[in-house]
Amino acid sequence: MTDTAPRPTLEAVAARAGVSRATVSRVVNGGDGVRDILVERVRRAVDELGYVPNQAARSLVTRRHDAIAVVVAEPETRVFADPFFALQLRGISKELTAHDNQLVLLLTEGRDDHARVGRYLAGGHVDGALVFSLHLDDPLPELIQRAGIPTVFGGRPGWSGDRREVVYVDSDNRGGARDAVRHLAGLGRTRIAHITGALDQTSAADRLDGYRDVMVDADPRLIAEADFTPAGGERAMRELLERCPDVDAVFAANDLMASGALRVLRGAGRRVPDDVAVIGFDDMRPVAEQTDPPLTTVRQDIEEMGRLMARLLLRGLDRDAPREGVGATPSSVVLPTTLVRRGSA
Repeated sequence: MTDTAPRPTLEAVAARAGVSRATVSRVVNGGDGVRDILVERVRRAVDELGYVPNQAARSLVTRRHDAIAVVVAEPETRVFADPFFALQLRGISKELTAHDNQLVLLLTEGRDDHARVGRYLAGGHVDGALVFSLHLDDPLPELIQRAGIPTVFGGRPGWSGDRREVVYVDSDNRGGARDAVRHLAGLGRTRIAHITGALDQTSAADRLDGYRDVMVDADPRLIAEADFTPAGGERAMRELLERCPDVDAVFAANDLMASGALRVLRGAGRRVPDDVAVIGFDDMRPVAEQTDPPLTTVRQDIEEMGRLMARLLLRGLDRDAPREGVGATPSSVVLPTTLVRRGSA
C-alpha cells in the first residue's frame, strides 16, 4: 500500500484565498453575491490546491446532480450496431460535457428493464432524462411521468391525448419522404416502391405518409414493411421483387435498409440506377458513401438533434434561474431535411 495525500478541503481553499468558508461554498456551487475579485481568488486557490467539490454535499446545496439519463428504448445489440444511435449520442454527449453534466446511458432489453429504468429515474439520481427510439406501446412515457423528472424526447411522441406538456426534437420526416419520392418521379420512374421502418415508431409512419402524399394511387404491393435494419431491407427488397418484378425505384426509410436493398438488387442482376433507382433516409456518411453506388438519401442532422435535445433539457432545468435569456418553457423543434444526390438515383 502507498500513502496518499489527503484531499483538499473547503476550509483549506478558504484559508488559501483569504475568504470565509461560506464564500468558497457560494463560488464553488455557482451562487451569486460574491465580488469578482473574490471569485477570482477562490478559483485560483481551487486550481492551486486541486480541490474537487464533494458532489453529494454540493447536491444538498444546489439540488442538482449534474447528471442526465439518456434512455434508448432499444436493446444493446441494436444500439451498438446502428450508426444512428452513435451520432445522436455524440451530439448529446458534446452538449452535456460543455455544461459539465454527466451522461448516464440506460438501455431497455425487455419489459423487466422498463421497470428497472423507471425505478432508477424515480430514485433521484439524475436531474432529467433524454429519451428516444420509442415504440407506440412503450411503457416508458408513463414510467417517466410517474418519476416526475424533466424530459425531452427524440422524435415526435406517438401517444394520443393531452397527457402532459411534451417537449421533443424531430426532423421533417414526412416532408423529407415527399422530396425523395418526387425526385424519383422526376426521373421518370413510375413503379416506385417503399420499404418502411418499424411502423410502431412515428418516424416510420411519417415517412410512409410522405410516400403516400406523392404516390396517391400506389399499388399496395409496392409497400414492404421492415425494421430499420440492413437485414430487414434485404428481406423487404426480395419481397418487392417477387411481388412486383417491374419495380423501377425504391425509397427506403433509412440508409441501412437501403444498403440491404442494394445488395439484393445487385444479386438479382438489377443495375442501379439504370434499372432501379434507390434513395435512403438519414445521410449517415459511413453507410451512404460506402454503398455501391453511393447512396442518394435524405439528410437529417442526427448529431444536431442530439445536441438540441440536451440543450432544451438543460434550458428547462435552468428556467427558474434569474439570467437573461432563461425563463421561457422550451418548445419542441422540428429540423428541416435536404435531399443529397449521389449515384444511386
